[in-house]
Order: sequence, then C-alpha cells, then structure tokens
Amino acid sequence: MIVAVRQPPRLAPVETTSTIRRESRQSAEMALFGLYEISKILNAPVRLESMLASVVNILTSFLAMRRGMIVVIDEAGEPEIVATAGWAGEVKGRPIDSLPQTVIDRIVATQTSLVVQDTAADPLFANTPAASDPSRVSFVGVPIKDNLKVIGTLSIDRVWDGSADIRIDEDLRFLSMVANLVGQAVRLHRVVAADRRRLIDERSRLEKALDEKPKPARVRISIGGIVGDSPSVRRVMETISIVAPSNSTVLLRGESGTGKELFARAIHELSSRKSKPFIKLNCAAVSESVLESELFGHEKGAFTGAIATKPGRFELANGGTLLLDEIGEISPAFQSKLLRVLQEGEFERVGGTRTLKVDVRLICATNRDLEAAVTRGDFRADLYYRINVVPVFLPPLRERPGDIPLLARAFLDRFNRENSRRLTITDRALDLLGKCYFPGNVRELENCVRRTATLSRSDKIRREDFACAHGECLSATLWTGAHHVTADEQLTALKRGEVLVPGLRPPASVARAPEPEVRPEPQADGQLCEHAGPDCPALGHRAGEKERLIDAMEKSGWVQAKAARILGLTPRQIGYALKKHHVELKRF
Repeated sequence: MIVAVRQPPRLAPVETTSTIRRESRQSAEMALFGLYEISKILNAPVRLESMLASVVNILTSFLAMRRGMIVVIDEAGEPEIVATAGWAGEVKGRPIDSLPQTVIDRIVATQTSLVVQDTAADPLFANTPAASDPSRVSFVGVPIKDNLKVIGTLSIDRVWDGSADIRIDEDLRFLSMVANLVGQAVRLHRVVAADRRRLIDERSRLEKALDEKPKPARVRISIGGIVGDSPSVRRVMETISIVAPSNSTVLLRGESGTGKELFARAIHELSSRKSKPFIKLNCAAVSESVLESELFGHEKGAFTGAIATKPGRFELANGGTLLLDEIGEISPAFQSKLLRVLQEGEFERVGGTRTLKVDVRLICATNRDLEAAVTRGDFRADLYYRINVVPVFLPPLRERPGDIPLLARAFLDRFNRENSRRLTITDRALDLLGKCYFPGNVRELENCVRRTATLSRSDKIRREDFACAHGECLSATLWTGAHHVTADEQLTALKRGEVLVPGLRPPASVARAPEPEVRPEPQADGQLCEHAGPDCPALGHRAGEKERLIDAMEKSGWVQAKAARILGLTPRQIGYALKKHHVELKRF
C-alpha cells in the first residue's frame, strides 16, 4: 500500500525572491531619480566647474561612497577640470594627487571601466595615500566620452565593510549613465565657449573695420523704405553696409515703432543672400507650442490638427535670411531649443526623427533690456552671447527730429498713391510735426499723417488740420495719464489745472549708451506742442510727487475726497500719500 504524503509549501525561497525583487525595484527607482536630479543640474546655466562639482556632491546621496572625483582632460591628456566631493580635511595637498595618472591613463587608453576591489593591494595605486590606508578601499572608475573620444573620468571609492547589499554591476551601470550625461554637458560647454570666442573675435574685427573705414560723403539715405538724413540714421546705415555682406548674426535693438523690420530687410537686400528668401516671424505673436511648429515645422500626425507635413521658418529661409522679431519674449524653456539650432544649424521637425541642416543668416530684434533679463534669469546668457554678435541700436524719432519732415512727406506720398489723391503739406504743418515728441516713434508719425490726410477737406494739409494743434491728440495720454502702479506713481501732474484721464506707463527705453538729450524747440508762440504734457520727457523735468500732491490738495480746498477724484485715486491712497510725504493738513 502506497501512501502519498503532501509536502508543506516552501515559503522561505519565495520570501527571499520577493525581497530581492523589491530591493531591485527600489534600486532602479533610486537610480532613475538620481539621473533626473543630475540632469537638472547639467541643464542649469552655470559655469562648468560649478556644475561638475554639484554632480559629484549629489552622487553621495545615491551611492554608498566615501569620495568621488570627476576629471576632465584637455587635448594633451592633462587634467583641465577637477571636481571632487568628500576630500575636505582628509587628504593633504590636492585631491587629484590621490588618483594616480596611471589610473586615468588606463581608463582613457582602454575606454572601459576600471574596478579595483582593494586599492592597497593593486600596483596601480602604489605610492599613493590609498596604499597606506588601513581600511579596505574599493575603487570604481568609468570613462567620460564625447562621441568615441574619452574626455575624462568619473570615479568613486568606498570603504569595504563586507556588506553584501552593494552590487558593483549596478554601480557601474549608474555611473556609466551619469558619465554619458556629463560628457554631453562638457561637449556643449566647449562648443559654446569656442563659439563665443569666435564671435567676439569676429565682432572685434568688424568694429575695427568700422573704425578704419573712411567716412562717406553726406548723402540722403533711402534704402528699402528707410528715409532719413540725420547723423544717427547715417551711422546705422554705415554699420549695416559693413555688416550686411558677412553672415554674422545681427541684433536690432530699439523702441517699438523705430522700423526694425525695415532695417532687417535692408541688411538682407545688401547681402549676397538677396536672391534667397527673407522670412520673418514675430515670436511674441504666437504661443510657445505654436512657436516650435512655426520655426521647426512638424510632421503629419505630430499633434491634433497636423493633417500634413509643414516646413518651418528655418527650412523656408534656407540659404536666405530669417528675422526673429521680439526674441526677448520667448520663454526660457524654448530658449534652450532655439540655442541648439543656432549653434549647430540643425534641428528636427515636431514629431519627426530626421535631422535637418540649414544655412540661415539670422537677424534678431527686440525692444527689451536683454542685459537686465539675463541678470534676472529670464533670458539665457549663452543665447544672449549667440545672438548679440553685432548689436545695432536704432534711434528713436525724438533723437532725429530733422527726419520728421522727410518721413511725413514720404508717408503722404504713399497715401496719395494708395488713394489716388494729390495732397500736399505746408511748411508750418511740418514745423508743428517737428516739435512733437512722438512716443510711438515712426509708426505713430505715419498714423498721424494718414489720419490727418484722411480727414483733410482740401488738397493742402495745414497746421490747423492736425489734432495736436487743438489739444485733441490721443497719444498725449501716454504721458499725461497716471501709471496704474502705486499710489505715488498715480499722482498726476496738474500743470494746467485740468483733470487728466489715467493712461499708460511711458515705454522703457532699450539699454544703451547715454545719448545727448534732444529737447523740442519752442514754437513761435513760445509753447511746446500739445504732445508735451506735464509728464512728457520732452519737458526735461517732472514735478515731484509731494509738490503734485500739495497742488491737488490746494485746488480741492484740502478736501481729501475731492483731491482723490482729481488725481484718479481713492481717499485711502491720498491719506497714505499724505502720511508718506509728511504733509500737514490745513483746517479751515
């Protein structure tokens, strides 16, 4: 008789397998999190030495290590950058002396990782501090590569305590991935540094050519729609005539309405690329997601609505010129994407995998203070250096008052051609325009001429036809209104005693070298034009906040509610301003 005996289940191996799987999963998650943190460090716009030091320091949080070191070598194989962690107060002299040159040479020559279980017993570490260390120290080193070339080493050491939970293979795999990220970061920084040196040298060469070029005879300039005869415009055109034949990137800087697009087209027409396309894009007019598709293009099906493959502006401008207007408005996230195509001249379409290479002359334009944006961290420093090769500052219209009559006649001629009319303008009307401030620059002047020409009842435009001759110019609110910022800034000047409608903040000028102040000349009756409100910079001064506050209080009979209505404020804001400026209330 045979009796079957059922064996009890063996739980111990299952438990051990489950524990191993759980520990393996936790280790993989920790490595993934470590790579994420390191990638954030490598993407930060900081110096390469500081970046590598942060990478070595953060390794201590993810590996059982005592000390770590990143060594970047130069073309001769000598250490160029050494970043360490864990050496403070432990090794005399330089930490690099604790890593023998033979170890670095072995890793560089073989292009493979090196693992030493006990450094004291290995001949590679003879005559080093590791040979006399009483503890058993293990060493792990991996190569840092740029494509197929070794450009450095990443190494750690740890004190062996006999623990069985340390897996050399997992450490090697993690360090190899970190070394791959470090290699890409080092390569990018070297490319940026070389590119910056080349651009600085090219800029110096162009500046030297400008200084040595003989001054041309004074001629009236009219290229590509640009009209002007003032010294500031002639200087800009002289710069453009020298820069245009080259392929250098140009950064046009100036206030809104100064004609940056016209100057960009003039650069294109004066270059050897004039037979190729001139493509322009206003970066502030589209969202970040649409901007990527507009610049780089997209493949069919890349996103909802992408029913066909669309080439981007870089592809359309291949061989020609691309104008990126308002480049200071792009987000920091998109700046890194733009930096790659500017440095390498290559990109991929949205949703595509094929790398496209283009030859494009880049012209950028902005009215922002890019230096201040770089300081605040809103604009990448490396992108700033890449586009700021040849900066060209476009003068505002108030610095070229002599060009106003020329521009006014040019705009009137264009209006006559478009509307089949034969309008003319008197000299007194041109004198009036020449004394206006025009905060909107050339664009505002064109609108002013077109508006007056449209409403003109005769074939001759006179001084009385302009709105500013009757105090009805709407642009005056740019300077006579409140600023809508704080109570102090909202105190409006009441030079003539009228109640002013709150307006806008005057546009900030682009950061540039100080220019001589240009003030409007007085008219025949000794008055400035009606553009020149109490806050207009053309007046050369502004009343202090305390004086304006006292003036309003006196006009209202020292009634705070009435003064608040005059200034467009609330009674509470008036009370705050009175306390701030220590104005004593008068009682009647």
